[in-house]
Amino acid sequence: MMTDDLRQLVRQAPFRPFRLHLADGRNIEVPHPDYIFILHHEPVAIVEREGGGTEWVNLPTVTSIEVLPESDAA
Repeated sequence: MMTDDLRQLVRQAPFRPFRLHLADGRNIEVPHPDYIFILHHEPVAIVEREGGGTEWVNLPTVTSIEVLPESDAA
C-alpha cells in the first residue's frame, strides 16, 4: 500500500468511507477523514475507532481497500 495512494483517497472530495483489509485478516473502517492520520516519514497510519481507541496500521500490511457506501461505515 502506497502512502500517497491512501492520502489521495482520504483527500478525495466528496469523501467516501472505506475499509482497510490487513494481511492478518483484520478490517479497519475509516468513516470520515478526521478518523485517520497518516505519518509523513513512516508508512504508518493511525486510525481512531468510533467506539474508542486507536489502531496503528503498518501500511505495507494493507492488502486491499474497499470503498463503502456512506450508510455502511461503522
